[in-house]
Amino acid sequence: MSDSEAVRARLIELLKEHSLVLGGVTLSSGAEASYYIDARRTVMRPEGLKTAGILIAGRAKEVRATAVGGPVMAAIPLACAAIAAPEGEDLVGFFVRKERKAHGLQRWVEGGAEPGDRVLVVEDTVTTGGSTVSAIERIRDEGFEIAAVLSLVDRLAGGGEKIAAAADAPYTALTTIAEIYPDRPRA
Repeated sequence: MSDSEAVRARLIELLKEHSLVLGGVTLSSGAEASYYIDARRTVMRPEGLKTAGILIAGRAKEVRATAVGGPVMAAIPLACAAIAAPEGEDLVGFFVRKERKAHGLQRWVEGGAEPGDRVLVVEDTVTTGGSTVSAIERIRDEGFEIAAVLSLVDRLAGGGEKIAAAADAPYTALTTIAEIYPDRPRA
């Protein structure tokens, strides 16, 4: 097993332990589900932050991205994890606002990235892909080049295909719900 495979395997264990929540929940899409993946519960712990950072920074390097970021709530811990990883020392982080502020610089994309940068868009959990697609549209409108899109977890509900089409770039997930919760109900 390679180092990155071992790190990925550990991330899956951490997601199972800290992020899988069983019980009824309403997803951001409005759909009802019998389980929830709250990836922040893993990433906001030291070991989860480190493992995610190593993998995200590695992917950024693979696609020659200079910046990492995405939708505000998901991207901030993931971008910070990537730029803090030893592999991410040449990266900067950014996030995409849900609404443009009426004061300050009034930018949609905030942080260390500048228009023209080649970016890796990151998301914690993908279901329908709606919030990621919205962020991709803002990123592109602000003049960034999208190298690829990466999620920590894909719920395998079709969002990945929508994201890849919107980004016109490769979409990958570090793990899927099938690896975290293989015995999940299919309905």
